[in-house]
Amino acid sequence: MEITIRHDPSFAVARCGLAGGESIRAESGAMMATSSGVGVEAKAQGGILKSLGRMALGGESFFVSTFTAPPEGGWVDVAANLPGDLVVHEVVDGRALNISRGSFLACEDTVTIDTKWGGFKNLFGGEGGFLVHAGGRGTVLVSCYGALDTIDLADGETVVLDSGHMVAYDDTVGATQRRVATTMTSRKSGVGFVFDFVGPGRLYVQSRNPTALIQWLTTALPFSRS
Repeated sequence: MEITIRHDPSFAVARCGLAGGESIRAESGAMMATSSGVGVEAKAQGGILKSLGRMALGGESFFVSTFTAPPEGGWVDVAANLPGDLVVHEVVDGRALNISRGSFLACEDTVTIDTKWGGFKNLFGGEGGFLVHAGGRGTVLVSCYGALDTIDLADGETVVLDSGHMVAYDDTVGATQRRVATTMTSRKSGVGFVFDFVGPGRLYVQSRNPTALIQWLTTALPFSRS
């Protein structure tokens, strides 16, 4: 599979070029366009129970769409719901990728998608909770809201990140979630939960916070004040 990204960084679209018979799996609703002859099948990825886990715990949809190129090959264009950038990441055996809620976009069919526990905050309506766990071997497409930053952590190197700006991180990176201050201080400062990340490994960060957008819209839209 060959991936070309255009319209980045603000409104990125990924064109996934497929050889004859090659397939790509994409989050439901991510497809923008395909070349003629590309077949599509929507099914519960990994069975009913695993798909329910991805939907309820990982923040992804129940169905995953599988696109398969005809013998002469083809392409599939995929894009995220929120405006922002895309990153192409290669997972290998023993070095999986943990992806925040809503950031998984697409992957090769050699990649396994599951859920992984990432912290308690999701249980109370925020970020964290269960993460999408991309393992196996192959290419993964990850989306973000806004611009994307990449932080490569050396062994033992640490960084503190607001939970709403986390996109994904290597399985080799240690992650601990904590409240940064008391409830009253958090409300005044706008900072609630943070992640303490410890290297080695790569960390992807988004410049905008989707949860903050939702909170702003909730207070700004007319129906929220009725």
